[in-house]
Amino acid sequence: MGKPIVYGADYSVYVRIVRLALEEKDIDYELVPVDVFAAEGIPAWYLEHHPFGRIPAFEHDGFRLFEASAIARYVDEAFAGRALQPQDPRGRARMNQIIGMLDAYGYRAMVWDVAVERLEKVPPDEALIASGLSTASTAVRVLSSLKAEGPWLLGDQLTLADLHAAPIIDYFLRVAEGQSLLAEFPDIQAWWTHIAARPGFANRVT
Repeated sequence: MGKPIVYGADYSVYVRIVRLALEEKDIDYELVPVDVFAAEGIPAWYLEHHPFGRIPAFEHDGFRLFEASAIARYVDEAFAGRALQPQDPRGRARMNQIIGMLDAYGYRAMVWDVAVERLEKVPPDEALIASGLSTASTAVRVLSSLKAEGPWLLGDQLTLADLHAAPIIDYFLRVAEGQSLLAEFPDIQAWWTHIAARPGFANRVT
């Protein structure tokens, strides 16, 4: 099989999710930079890969995908290596629940409403940050309630849920509010320390 291609920017949470899946499967791949925030706009050629102009997009031997969760599942199932999804239906359901919860409620609040607003906006919108922190607190509390016993979110097996959560939490922890909130949840703090030490995370995410 040919080398997979990831289209996107290295700072993107969702590009990082895909890259972590590739790293954990020990797959060599190519990252083609795409800046969807460029002043000149989204490159016209890229809309053939992602009709909505978001990142990432993915290509492997002529097979194209967009949406990070679909790409990560394909990476796990199409390539050899350690499985990144539980075999049992309940384990998979819990993994998908965590991923869906983070997409629907955690990502926007933690990354855009808190971290990006605090780090990049002058002046930041304090009301938006406060609202984001309220939602983020609920998301982290739910994540803690769903976490199984063991080092990873689903217990002893590292899964796509861990790889989905890690880049979101990474951005959140770049601001003091995120650090303070995570400190209230020792189980999630311990999980974070564990995954942040993985070579693939250190090499490609930070």
